[in-house]
Amino acid sequence: MSHWTVILLGIIEGITEFLPVSSTGHLLLAEQWLRLPRQPSELFNIVIQSGAVLAVLFAFAGRLAQMARDWKTPTVRDYSLKLAAAFIITAIGGFLLKQAGLKLPETAAPVAWATLIGGVVILVVERFLGLRSGAAIVSWPAAIIIGLSQLVAASFPGTSRSGATIIAGILLGLNRPAATEFSFLLGVPTLLAASAYSLLRTLRHPDDFHEPWSQLLLATIVAAITAFIVVRWLLRFVQTHTFTAFGWYRLFLGGLILALLVLKS
Repeated sequence: MSHWTVILLGIIEGITEFLPVSSTGHLLLAEQWLRLPRQPSELFNIVIQSGAVLAVLFAFAGRLAQMARDWKTPTVRDYSLKLAAAFIITAIGGFLLKQAGLKLPETAAPVAWATLIGGVVILVVERFLGLRSGAAIVSWPAAIIIGLSQLVAASFPGTSRSGATIIAGILLGLNRPAATEFSFLLGVPTLLAASAYSLLRTLRHPDDFHEPWSQLLLATIVAAITAFIVVRWLLRFVQTHTFTAFGWYRLFLGGLILALLVLKS
């Protein structure tokens, strides 16, 4: 890949990782429709997500500092335990899915259908719930379901990790800022663990990785910068807006992909 292609993929990852539109789905589609002579490895797609983690760390620096400072208080300790529980559910489930042979799809059709279905779910949820006031405190059932929703997103690229977790939180009675914050903070250990797992596998089987490390680093840095801008914007957006626009976008994108696939066949 050229450096410009790597930068483009980093920008796509940074924009889509925390929006409810699926970063993995957009990366797979971009890689296919750019007609790259050689597709980036699965490690490339997973590790550049760690750049988005850096964006969350910076965007939530104040919140994380407060949690570290007040970790002995019941409220902070309870919140941290819920984050840990949701992550453990995701980690164990993700490991089992990998052992079962879960791989990213080689065609765009599964991504298109997941994009369409996710769009319908968002529109239905927003139609009936809208900007209702919800709880600001994450319950244990919500934490567990949000952890499980990450596994759904991992199993069906195009679903969107952030979209699945935020919508799950809203359905379980959380307000948008609380659901968004929990989803973003949960993404930190989740994405870092996925990147670390992929790196360890690559070190054991280096022939499976065919991108230069410099390009991987470049894409990760670009994703971090782009994601920071998107995270800051989305945190303000959810205060007064629904995700309806993203639902319609997903319907348009999924339909467009299916139409192109039909014309191509």
